[in-house]
Amino acid sequence: MHSKLKSGFTCFALLISLSMVGSCAQATPFIPSNGKQVLEQLPLRTDPVQREFAQLRKRLAEKPGDHEIAAELAQAYINTARNDGDPRYLGYAQAALKPWWNLPAPPISVLVLRATILQSTHQFPAALTDLNSVLKQDRNNAQAWLTRATVLQVQGQFAQAKASCMHLYPLAQELITLTCLHNVGSLNGEAASSYTALSTAYKKSTDTDSGTKIWVATLLAEMSARLSDAKTADDWYKKALTLAVPDSYLLGSYADFLLDQQRPAEVVTLLKNKTRVDALLLRYALALQAQQSPAAAEQIRLLDQRFDAAILRGDTVHQREQARYELQLKNRPAAALKLALLNWDIQKEVADLRILLEAAAAQNPQAAAPAIAWLKQNKLEDSSLKTVLAKLEAKP
Repeated sequence: MHSKLKSGFTCFALLISLSMVGSCAQATPFIPSNGKQVLEQLPLRTDPVQREFAQLRKRLAEKPGDHEIAAELAQAYINTARNDGDPRYLGYAQAALKPWWNLPAPPISVLVLRATILQSTHQFPAALTDLNSVLKQDRNNAQAWLTRATVLQVQGQFAQAKASCMHLYPLAQELITLTCLHNVGSLNGEAASSYTALSTAYKKSTDTDSGTKIWVATLLAEMSARLSDAKTADDWYKKALTLAVPDSYLLGSYADFLLDQQRPAEVVTLLKNKTRVDALLLRYALALQAQQSPAAAEQIRLLDQRFDAAILRGDTVHQREQARYELQLKNRPAAALKLALLNWDIQKEVADLRILLEAAAAQNPQAAAPAIAWLKQNKLEDSSLKTVLAKLEAKP
């Protein structure tokens, strides 16, 4: 495959986008109640991933000017950030690339990784600038085309995203190219045909790695859910869960589906040991709240602390998640709407649209007008939006 397009890079949804500002009260630091309280479970040194990090760091220390070793280490960190939903590893990746990070024209491998990190932290224009620079130098860089398609899709620029996907045909596995194309098409007026074509391609593909299979199965599940086929969506999610250790994107997507299906007990089972990731803690708290569990209060308190800490860091990546927290857990629709609007200015995925419509319906229906116009213009089909759209249409 051209340009070393690895399975670890194929998660087209770019899972780091489990994605803070807000009208919260003054943030306060968390103070442990006693010296025995566990604040963080550190990874074991015997963990294979940690051993790989240690080996790569040793190699880089021996050759600190070798950008290829630095890129390999940064890629390993990015993969872990994606799998675990831990944004700290994005910082580690950037640190590995520090000697080249601010150069106007770093090596191509560094440019691709810098674009990936910028995209993951929602710095989309800067990411596109780097990707365009890569492609001016190397038109056959498959990863750059795939990442460019991802960024453009997240921004709602579907025609340009499709054009980037088309460049993958001679460069990547056919299933990767078709997934790129049909994922965009499913959001842009071709939901049913995109699902049919992609599910057929998935079933025909026999030599695909597990990372790509999880990616495609998750997208097929999401397509099925948007098409109101809950049974098929559930089957695809369950299939994805069996292919390998599930990453945080898959867990969050399935949890959202289960919450929509009024199956909170399954969300609790799915996520009870995964709450180190803020986005998964949010869904766990929502599930407990749906069960009217007394345990919900403690999880909401933990979210309070984490969002306060994010505000102190100046972190604005998780505006969508915080908008859900404000609306669905704290019952503060004004704060939720403010966050949802700020988030909509940056990215336009289905989940971004949904929380904006829900917050607007609860606070100010007129605020949803531009987003509704965008939805109609792009012919987005999603059954989960029907209820909130009906509410908005019923209000003067």
